[in-house]
Amino acid sequence: MTTEDSENDWMSVDKPADKRRKWPVGIAEIVGELLMTLAVICALYVVWQLWWTGVQSEHQQLETRASTAWSDPGSGDTRKVAKPQSGMPPVQPEHASEGDLMAQIYIPRFGQHWERNVVQGTSPRDLAYAGLGHYSNTQMPGELGNMAIAGHRAGYGEPLGHVDQLRVGDAIVLRTKDYWYVYHYTRYKIVAANEVSVIAPNPYSPNEAPDRRMLTLTTCEPKYTTATHRWISWGEFGYWAKVSDGVPKELLGDRGSKVAFADDKGSVIARVGSLQPVFLVLVAAYLIIYLAALVAWRYPLLRQIRKGEKPQPMISLYGWLLRHQSGIAPIRWLLLILLLLALTCALMEWGFPWLASNVPWLRQISNYSAF
Repeated sequence: MTTEDSENDWMSVDKPADKRRKWPVGIAEIVGELLMTLAVICALYVVWQLWWTGVQSEHQQLETRASTAWSDPGSGDTRKVAKPQSGMPPVQPEHASEGDLMAQIYIPRFGQHWERNVVQGTSPRDLAYAGLGHYSNTQMPGELGNMAIAGHRAGYGEPLGHVDQLRVGDAIVLRTKDYWYVYHYTRYKIVAANEVSVIAPNPYSPNEAPDRRMLTLTTCEPKYTTATHRWISWGEFGYWAKVSDGVPKELLGDRGSKVAFADDKGSVIARVGSLQPVFLVLVAAYLIIYLAALVAWRYPLLRQIRKGEKPQPMISLYGWLLRHQSGIAPIRWLLLILLLLALTCALMEWGFPWLASNVPWLRQISNYSAF
């Protein structure tokens, strides 16, 4: 036996040992990939919670406003100042069903174009995507007593994300189909989550009959963690006006900013409001490219590995996915990227909403609950 034969025999005997030594490394690599994947999913969940839910909420509110027959203020001239009316304010609407659009609310302190829908009821679904919710057991706009409204402070468009910035005297304006109701902020209070006296007809003295018209905003406290308390903001009625007369002076400001209703289209991404079309396009592109590459090249990398032209790869989840894409290397990478993007869209569109509404721990940290 020659020296070369002996060296080859030694190498062939040692190969199985080399393969065995790969297993601990491969398992560690899989664990690392799983941890990295979990970290990315958690980051995507935060993006979904703090951004995409807001896009979906804006989309649903735009659709709701578009489906109403409400006219623009001032017969389309939103530069006109609506004259304050005297006397008892009208009550509108007198009745509303669960989920009905009751009003739109404007708080100039939150921004020149801040506007949200107010729907009847405070179900988790309504508070998440319909805007703000009116406690159905409290008074209607214009009615003597306390009209109480709930909204999220973080996620879902965070409609009440900046209640801590309100200052005494700030305007809080409600618009129903025909009337404006102008309130002014008075004070706030932080209470336990089960404290219901704050939405009583007379929240200042819950055991006494109401003696004024009030507006109460309730939201989560603290803002970005499990809501153990509620931040309560109170406002008192100032005056009412007719929508046909124009816009309350509190909404015009020094710049005469225009208030749009029927013509309000929202952002481009809010008009889409769903990742389902994106998901379908990604899946279609993946299948077309995959099948075309399968016909043209099949699985060249797997063929090279079987023939011994390429070394046996380490155990890897993402490596396995990449190897089992058809086509040459650039095509395989493109297919892998399309696949991961499609999975991301599926999580954002269906996975995360299901988790937030069905997993108790996620329901708490997502504040996906009734107020």
